[in-house]
Amino acid sequence: MHTQRLQKFLAQSGLGSRRKMDYMISQGVVEVNGVTAVVGQKVNQADVVTVNGKVIDADLWGAIPRILLYNKPEGEIVSRKDPYGRSSVFDKLPVLANSKWISVGRLDFNTSGLLIFTTSGELVNKMIHPRFKVQREYFMRVNKYLSKEQLEKLLIGIVLEDGLGCFESINYQRGKKNNVWYSVIV
Repeated sequence: MHTQRLQKFLAQSGLGSRRKMDYMISQGVVEVNGVTAVVGQKVNQADVVTVNGKVIDADLWGAIPRILLYNKPEGEIVSRKDPYGRSSVFDKLPVLANSKWISVGRLDFNTSGLLIFTTSGELVNKMIHPRFKVQREYFMRVNKYLSKEQLEKLLIGIVLEDGLGCFESINYQRGKKNNVWYSVIV
């Protein structure tokens, strides 16, 4: 019978991240078959898993991940909670009974574009973790043509707060004056 780590099973049920599930397990609020669970424990389809006394649906074992495409308009934040009370993309998504929507990447508040949501943390990981080398293409608008030197700098890389940022490719698409569009691949 197939087994998996308890925190992965709980995360896939939509309760939160694996790290959060590890914390909940360590706090003693998770039980497997009536016995307090331990971090690193494995479970299978026959096990009864409860969190704070609530049974977690075992249908997750055979559940097919849901995928949703969402055209995010400007003015929505890609976050479940916002201290400023701004509109969130999560407020617009269909409500799920036994799981939660996970965003595959993010877009800035003032950016519009296609977002992918899924109920599978494993799918999100395969799409965004650098080791899987999935390319992402964006269209960016700038207020003037980029010089050859600027283009080269963007391809070589610019040091950002969280590391080196660079494009694999950057190509002029259309536009002029203060409305110039480039496609970039990250």
